[in-house]
Amino acid sequence: MILPAVRDPRLVSVRRGGTLTESDHRLLALWAAICAEHVLPLFEESNSGDTRPRDAIEAARAWARGQAKMMDARAVAGHAMGAAGPLRGAARFAAYSAGQAACVAHVPEHDLGAAAYAIKAVQSAAPPGKGEEAGQAERDWQRRQIPQGLYDLVLEDQARRNDICWSVFND
Repeated sequence: MILPAVRDPRLVSVRRGGTLTESDHRLLALWAAICAEHVLPLFEESNSGDTRPRDAIEAARAWARGQAKMMDARAVAGHAMGAAGPLRGAARFAAYSAGQAACVAHVPEHDLGAAAYAIKAVQSAAPPGKGEEAGQAERDWQRRQIPQGLYDLVLEDQARRNDICWSVFND
């Protein structure tokens, strides 16, 4: 489970009583989509006919552009999660990453779900004994993609939720 028991109001949208602006919420969705898309080939190489994870990434982007409703993005997210269900390893984690990215429209804190599952996908795809190193490289790549102005917030959130995100954000 990647969502904390106690929510950080900085990651709750203004519409729901938090302090996260609409524009920053949309930027988090775009960042989550970037993280998920980076590992999407790990799903598609063995599931090329299944577009549900790719559709979820596009739904996250469409919502961020104001071209899709939150409930539509959330529904597409569920389909990507369904694609993950019967799978194992990197393909499963990559599909979950895509689903989490689309869920950011509903709950901004799903951004770390997209990032954490992407790291898990890379770790799983790595050669034996290289998973931790590959995961750290993916984490570092993701951090370079964080939108300006949100970097400190995302890193603070990674430190806060690291334990419930399989400790993939360790430095």
